[in-house]
Amino acid sequence: MVDSSVAERIRADINANDVVLYMKGTPVFPQCGFSAQSVQILSMLGVKFKGVDILSDPSLRQGIKDFSNWPTIPQLYIKGEFVGGCDIMREMFQSGELQKTLSEKGVPFDMQQRTA
Repeated sequence: MVDSSVAERIRADINANDVVLYMKGTPVFPQCGFSAQSVQILSMLGVKFKGVDILSDPSLRQGIKDFSNWPTIPQLYIKGEFVGGCDIMREMFQSGELQKTLSEKGVPFDMQQRTA
């Protein structure tokens, strides 16, 4: 069960930012390949996002997994909604579904990458 203060922090982050990536490390210095790939996808699309380093806070590391009921990191949230992890992001990006989701939710991204 997720600690209520951790859940409140997560809720505050995902409500205050259009796109949030819970990850190992930071967008500038990812600490795992899956987090690095997730940052690369969002960067290729030119999406502004908040990266949250779960390694810096053990309660957040478990708390985000409990919050989303998803066992792995990274985790992507768009407009407060859990999207998935790295594999799902990659599949959505390759099929154009991620770009469509961003567009439908009104999240600006680099239009040149729509057909990537």
